[in-house]
Amino acid sequence: MLYKLSKRLLPAVLCGFAGLASAQSWPTKTITIVVPFPPGGTTDVLARAVANKLTTALGQPVIVDNKPGAGATLGAAQVAKATADGHTLLMGAVHHTIATSVYKKLPYSFEKDFAPITTVALVPNILVVNAKAPYTTVKEMVAAAKAAPGKLSYGSNGNGTAQHMIGTQFQIVSGADILHVPYKGSGPLTTDLIGGQVDMSFDTITPVLPFIKDGKLRPLAVTTAKRSSALPNVPTLQEAGVPGIAIGTWFGLLAPAATPKDVVAKLNTEIVKIINSPEFKKQMFDIGAEPVGNKPDEMAKQIKDETEKFAGLVKVGKITID
Repeated sequence: MLYKLSKRLLPAVLCGFAGLASAQSWPTKTITIVVPFPPGGTTDVLARAVANKLTTALGQPVIVDNKPGAGATLGAAQVAKATADGHTLLMGAVHHTIATSVYKKLPYSFEKDFAPITTVALVPNILVVNAKAPYTTVKEMVAAAKAAPGKLSYGSNGNGTAQHMIGTQFQIVSGADILHVPYKGSGPLTTDLIGGQVDMSFDTITPVLPFIKDGKLRPLAVTTAKRSSALPNVPTLQEAGVPGIAIGTWFGLLAPAATPKDVVAKLNTEIVKIINSPEFKKQMFDIGAEPVGNKPDEMAKQIKDETEKFAGLVKVGKITID
């Protein structure tokens, strides 16, 4: 009888030892954080900020691998299919909760194929134009767009991204007809915005803040419900006369769904320590970001809620991508 009981308990015992072993031995090699955008954008900046500190904390190199394309879904697909051993992570963002409804077919489920680790930061988006533009307020820009439908253009980080959603909702609410120009990321978009190839963007504050301070770009309004601490004199869209838009961008780390829970827990502990450090908080303040550092289940709820919210906006905006 004792022999039979022990035999039944053996798999559970071995499983417990396996989990203990993974916690003690991980990481055993370089950890890669996949960024689904080109270098220079907010996703890339945040990933590198975490990677630098995590390298010291874990005693193994943590590198960033940029895999842009298809509205951030190419990089996500790569991580979803990666070996679930904690050595390949995704710097995900709000864009992925939008893609779930925008794309007719995705090779992964953002809610089922990933294990949330923690939300790193929240970053306001901002309506910004070239400093040489003839309009200095949202009201003047909307008037210019209505006077010449389809002539003005706005750039985004790709179809189905937060910038695309904000631009679509802005047009619906304001009645302005503005051409959407998708880019692969903030780097090339900001370059063209400064060069005059595109008229405006609804990008996150991080990549455009240095150019706002240098006088090359002009901020018109932030897209969040409250003003940004980085640009306290810039009004919200609500204050600027375009109500009903309150969208910002969150960024967070995720692993493939089957990653051992103890490894996810260790990653959460170490990354939250980094996020709560005074040095990291100062770094976030300088780029207009608000550090978060929540628990995996809190991030999972955030993903669920955001996915449902954007499903409604996608339906209203009639945005679909094959």
